[in-house]
Amino acid sequence: MKEREPGLSAAILRVGASLDVDTVLGEVVESARELTGARYGVIALVDDAGLPADFVTSGFTPEEQEQLMAWPDAHGFFEHLHDLAAPLRLPDLSAYVRSLGLAPFPIACAAYQATPMRHRGAWTGSFFLGGKDGGFTERDEEVLVVFAAQAATAIANARAHRDERTARARLETLIETAPVGVVVFDAARAAPVSLNLEAKRLMAGLTVTDRSATELLEALTCRRSDGREVALAELTRAETLRGEEIEITLPDGRSVRTLVNATPIRSAGGEVETVVVTMQDLGPFEELDRSRAEFLGMVSGELRAPLTSIKGSAATVRESPRVFDPAELRQFFRIVEEQADRMDGLLGDLLDAGRLGAGALPVDPAPAAVADLVERARAAFAARGGAQEIAVELPPDLPRVLADGERIVQVLTNLLANAGRHAPGPSPIRVAAARDGAHVAVSVADDGEGVAPERLPHLFRRYGNRLGSGLGLVICKGLVEAHGGRIRAESAGPGRGLRVTFTLPADEEIDATGAAGAAAPERGTTVLAVIDDPRMLRYVRDALAGAGYAPVLTGDPQDAARLMEAKRPSLVLLDLMPPGGVVALMERVPALARVPVILFSAYGRDETVTRALEAGAADYVVKPFSPTELAARVRAALRRRYGPEPFRTGDLAIDYRRREVTLAGRPVTLSVNEYELLRTLALDAGGVSTYESLLSRVWGEMFDGDAGPVRGLVKRLRRKLGDDADEPRYVLNARGVGYRIAEPDGR
Repeated sequence: MKEREPGLSAAILRVGASLDVDTVLGEVVESARELTGARYGVIALVDDAGLPADFVTSGFTPEEQEQLMAWPDAHGFFEHLHDLAAPLRLPDLSAYVRSLGLAPFPIACAAYQATPMRHRGAWTGSFFLGGKDGGFTERDEEVLVVFAAQAATAIANARAHRDERTARARLETLIETAPVGVVVFDAARAAPVSLNLEAKRLMAGLTVTDRSATELLEALTCRRSDGREVALAELTRAETLRGEEIEITLPDGRSVRTLVNATPIRSAGGEVETVVVTMQDLGPFEELDRSRAEFLGMVSGELRAPLTSIKGSAATVRESPRVFDPAELRQFFRIVEEQADRMDGLLGDLLDAGRLGAGALPVDPAPAAVADLVERARAAFAARGGAQEIAVELPPDLPRVLADGERIVQVLTNLLANAGRHAPGPSPIRVAAARDGAHVAVSVADDGEGVAPERLPHLFRRYGNRLGSGLGLVICKGLVEAHGGRIRAESAGPGRGLRVTFTLPADEEIDATGAAGAAAPERGTTVLAVIDDPRMLRYVRDALAGAGYAPVLTGDPQDAARLMEAKRPSLVLLDLMPPGGVVALMERVPALARVPVILFSAYGRDETVTRALEAGAADYVVKPFSPTELAARVRAALRRRYGPEPFRTGDLAIDYRRREVTLAGRPVTLSVNEYELLRTLALDAGGVSTYESLLSRVWGEMFDGDAGPVRGLVKRLRRKLGDDADEPRYVLNARGVGYRIAEPDGR
């Protein structure tokens, strides 16, 4: 060993000269081969969970490298090395592999030696040297052990460094994207060291062109809640602040109101080194207060008009010196009655608005003809004094809708009243409807004053609605979404009219012509519901069971991954508010990507719903909802996902509804994964399904670079379909990318 010490020392110095783990492991393998005379060297790495992760090789030709990677028992052999209590040194690798019952080693290697790599008792991988003429010696084994320890230490250090960087990056990202401004001050200099995005945004409104945000912070004045004015830097004088309202101002009068917290960070000796100051902008809360004040002003204005009419009529009759005849009195009483009814309607709108906000507005949908609903609304509009002509255009084959008749008549009446207020006197109000996929779209249009495009989103807002539409459109939005529909407004601009369109679920069982609609769900189709409210969970269970589905229920989002694997549901229902958020849950459970996901949302959660839909959700249902609506939403999502028509190409046929596969008319028995793979390829017919997408949609797992499971499943599927791997007819190769299926007949 002494004659090797200079070379060993030089090799260890080279290994320690780099902090990059790949470089270190490459030096380890090369140096060990050089000092022992081995032809081949391999380090097999495992991840934190002890699963095979990667290989570092040396001495192999490209052909030998490919043969080694294709060896079916590579992972099994190197996992076997984990159980070694001491280094293993044998004269014939091939014989040893055969003794383990593994597939023959693909490369002629002869002598080999191997040792597990451990760092502080944790297995980080295995080190293997092979192909030395004359066999390895005890001194070779000592070299192997020394370099294995070096490699294990390098791997452990790299992982610790990686974990530290990951934790730091997560913390920095959390702070940088926090909705609260964060400023870190150097306590000794009372100067800002760093600002996050929200702090910079707060300062942007106060910035002057010749000063940076950092310079600006040093010049700001803070008016504290007790009236004192201090420099912002003085808040960093080791004082802890908790939730104090402070107005930050510039000498020119510009200001921003914030809620400030200040926390000193002390050194081991107790001195204050830095101070972390958080600032929450109170502007949005002040805007909300203004919006509420405007809302109250709008409500009081709406109520004051009928009260004025009632009081005026009563005062005229009471204070007039003359005696009115019965006909005149009846006219005054009619005015009082009409205005009292108007007030009653306004109070009803207020109550409905409150129920919408609490998610407690009940609807009970049942099959209804759109023409009947429109006619009832037209009569109600005329009874309330509406004078405009209403032109109705409904196609004769329009399907019935699932609707609570009273509530949808209320929606239509509000839309007609809104159009009547803004449309010019002689122009008609147009009501139309058309089939829109699984829904029916109903529209109310006028030729009135119109709305600027940038103001359209404000039409349905409860607060901050400055467009004079009152509560009517707010109520319409809540009622339509409670039915599972959507509502939108369109206008070409001021003076060019307004069209409001809303959708309702079509009655899928029987349409307006009496023809049968979509088939009922297959008995026992599994639907997973993840809802943390026990009462809602029971309600959904009963609704699903009553519609013919097989519900699987859990109140714990942590169970979602396990149940997806164990129960293989065809669809998942998620509450919008699980711990961590529904978007985080969908990202955490990849199996959710392979099935339709429907969300339960409270009224007014538009932004959260949008993020969830962008993350892959198929649809959402606004609470409260009826069992009929839920069943219709589930049925529509399943129909969209699993295909309404059977797939056929050559002799192969797939009936999605029955989950049946036939070949030249003969049934083909497939496992769950085999069917899911074939179905996934068929739904993407005409395109290529990558290894990554197949692994996610069939197994519900993230792709780690190993396409072995997909290739193995394709091999078994081809065997059952009678497909030749060299010249397949059905499951075709997209070399290096994935697979595709032959296009369906007629394409």
